[in-house]
Amino acid sequence: MKTIYKSPEGKKKIIEMYDKLKNKLDTKFESVYVTTRFGKTHILLGGNPEADPLICFHGGNVVNPITLKWFEPLAKHYRLYAPDTIGHPGKSDEVRLQPKSDEYAQWVCDMMDGLGVTKAKFIGPSYGGGILIRLAAYAPERIEKAVLLVPSGIAGGKMTNMLNKILIPLAAYKLFPNEKNLIRASQAMFDSEIDSDLLLQIKYVYDYVKLETAFPSYATMEELSNYQAPTLLIAAENDVFFPAEDVIPRAKEVFPSLPKTITLQGASHYQNERNLKVIIEEIEVFLT
Repeated sequence: MKTIYKSPEGKKKIIEMYDKLKNKLDTKFESVYVTTRFGKTHILLGGNPEADPLICFHGGNVVNPITLKWFEPLAKHYRLYAPDTIGHPGKSDEVRLQPKSDEYAQWVCDMMDGLGVTKAKFIGPSYGGGILIRLAAYAPERIEKAVLLVPSGIAGGKMTNMLNKILIPLAAYKLFPNEKNLIRASQAMFDSEIDSDLLLQIKYVYDYVKLETAFPSYATMEELSNYQAPTLLIAAENDVFFPAEDVIPRAKEVFPSLPKTITLQGASHYQNERNLKVIIEEIEVFLT
């Protein structure tokens, strides 16, 4: 059986970290599993059981609780469904999908059918934003409202920037895996002091996971022509992967309904506590 992990020991460490981060959340989340055409999907389910469903994806090559922590304040208003992206670190099956095809959208539809959810509000951060955009192109009727946070799937930053700030430092870390090189390989993703939990999860992923390097394809006006759900786009000025200056203008060209866009000034890909508070406030108003 193919695996996304470099060793059984590495997988064990990733799952242990997953459980530790989940247990640090203030909200109680239960684990449920849904079978899709691509394999079994693990979902963290919590929040108000009487409220509307809100499906929260996570970023690529990170474990679900890292991102879920950002959106946890929304649990008082919504029933949160947070799936472990299939083929990424976590508890779903280790099946890598073709991100430039309809497979991620089909996976989401199967998951929603298994949960008995016909239509929902969504949040898609980073890689999860690209997955959400694939769903918008494939099955727009499943989306009531959408929030895209520093998303893939619209436009990317300059390759020279990523090469100098991420790829070369990452190569140095792989050759000489010490804390100094780890910080150098991670610093460009942050705009302030690096969160210790997030830094450890980055280290574990670099050390133990075969990274997913393929991203969802960029959306086109034609494939989103039937997508009418109101969409909030939040991008970061200094995002090394998906900078606001590239993402927002193109999003305005391809999305039929984009009532609001926000640029996080001075911010990078991962957000500090101050920005997260602003983000949650904006999301709460938008989703209401």
